[in-house]
Amino acid sequence: MNFTDRIKPTDKGITTYLDELKGLAYQIPTFQRDVVWEKENVKKLWDSIYKFYPLGSILVWKTDIKLQNHRHIGGHQISDHHSFSSEFQYLLDGQQRTTSLLTSLYGGKIQGRDNFDPSLYVDLSVENIDETDDEIYKKRFLYWDEIDDKDGTFKRNTGRKKKYDSGLIVKLIEIKEQFDTVQEKIVNHTDVNQQYNHPYWVELRRVKQVLDNYRLSFIELKGIQVAEVCQIFERINQAGKPLDIFDIVVAKTFRPQQNGANGFYLRELLDNFRATNNSKFLQIDDFDYLQVIAIIIRENVEKSGIWNITPTYLNNLTTEQIKEVWEETKTALLKTFDFFENTLSIKGPQLIPYRYFYLTVACYFYKNDNPNYDFLKKYFWYNSFHNSDLLSNTGHINTHLSLLYKEKNKEEYSFDRFLIDKDVLRNSSYSSKGRLSRAILSLYSNNNPKDWKYTDRSVIADNFFFSTDQPNLHHVFPSNFIAQNPGKNSFSNNSLMNIAYITQLTNLEISDKNPLIYIREYNQNPNFSNVLQSHLLSPQLIEWSKQDSMPENALDMFIEDRVSIIIEKLHAVLSGITFEVIDTRATIQNKEITNSEQPH
Repeated sequence: MNFTDRIKPTDKGITTYLDELKGLAYQIPTFQRDVVWEKENVKKLWDSIYKFYPLGSILVWKTDIKLQNHRHIGGHQISDHHSFSSEFQYLLDGQQRTTSLLTSLYGGKIQGRDNFDPSLYVDLSVENIDETDDEIYKKRFLYWDEIDDKDGTFKRNTGRKKKYDSGLIVKLIEIKEQFDTVQEKIVNHTDVNQQYNHPYWVELRRVKQVLDNYRLSFIELKGIQVAEVCQIFERINQAGKPLDIFDIVVAKTFRPQQNGANGFYLRELLDNFRATNNSKFLQIDDFDYLQVIAIIIRENVEKSGIWNITPTYLNNLTTEQIKEVWEETKTALLKTFDFFENTLSIKGPQLIPYRYFYLTVACYFYKNDNPNYDFLKKYFWYNSFHNSDLLSNTGHINTHLSLLYKEKNKEEYSFDRFLIDKDVLRNSSYSSKGRLSRAILSLYSNNNPKDWKYTDRSVIADNFFFSTDQPNLHHVFPSNFIAQNPGKNSFSNNSLMNIAYITQLTNLEISDKNPLIYIREYNQNPNFSNVLQSHLLSPQLIEWSKQDSMPENALDMFIEDRVSIIIEKLHAVLSGITFEVIDTRATIQNKEITNSEQPH
């Protein structure tokens, strides 16, 4: 195919397009949501057409892929369930305009508006006083409920009903299909009296010209794979809404109930699974679920054709493949989410360092009746905290699966050397998408931190009964306190080493207080030292509060202690793995000292 034919701008007459639509030439995939039909917007659309203003292009994808599609729009059948074609034409963008145009000409049904006729009428007596008048369309284009006077009882419409009876207000479809009859009535109207240049007759001819000659713009995509179609859609779509590969897979794998056989609807399958319980992990993205299903199919279904989890290969998923693995996949996913939530005490997906953990851990649990949770904990913390990004792209997944399968099959396995940099921990800061940020907060959560005031209460809870129960991230050395008392600190108070989980109520009580003050207050509870341990915090804070003073570089000392405690915690969790700690900050400082001692 010629490269220029892949994405081809073209145009088509408005009535030709609508007639082809009624002739089942186009289809609308189910991932195109229901339209929001508004009378005013439809009138504005026709006003633009009336003035020969350009409308946005309608995006059409020509492909041999069969997708689940809407059977009707606006009450009109546009697809035959039993039809088969070697090429389908899908409307990816333009459903709103298409529905408005179709129902304006041919009537139909608008969802939620029972007994309303969406057929559009035009008042030929409305003159163009000013081409820039932006309100005249409200009088020119009318619906029957704006014309019908209900046998003279609805006085507001009496004038328009008389115009209708005399032929001055006409249905658009009648101008298209019965023009001679409409024209004869206008020509013989007492006001027109066969005057060719009479405004009413001129207006009728103009509307006919609009219907006959207005061209809709189309962009046709042909010979283009799903992944690229998604990119094109997102860039062209006026609302900026991305076309998700999940939507395409849902439409492609849909099977209706037929002859007593069960149908298949992937979206409903996942929605039902999400209703298992109230775990936040069940609400992960559709795309995450799709990739988990794809990797399990790749690993467990022979000759699946799924070599990767990119959109190109996700598009190859079949209904039969998904059905083959789904029951065991559900079990694997539930075990995965249970591991994160109840073994690691991570209460939501926002703290999972790599989203690819869903894939690798689910593959480990798939048809695994004897999982090793100690191994799995090592696997999670090793990859979450390692100085290198070990699971940031699809190329890493095979390496991970190789290790996981060795343990799963009870073969010999080993972890490579674990490397962690103290200075990376010191300089870590909060990022909702940062791998290390999530890892650190996950480790804090895993240690089951207790509330500083109500020391028997866990901060990280499954359910909140009061708004003040919710965990907040708190600066141990408050930001405003450090700003007013900078001391001789070189580390940022925004380091995650200066962050702890506490309840919202406790956070409000502490506010910007000097740490010495609020630590001394909370230390009156004999259990408070254990609370600090649950947060991986140094007992040095208590000692300073007792002395009622702290060093000028207290923040730096506090951060150094926290770094050491975290490394000690990881060392214990990763026992048996070669564990190496480096400090790039100290290395740089030593080099600077060495260089300064060199003779000049």
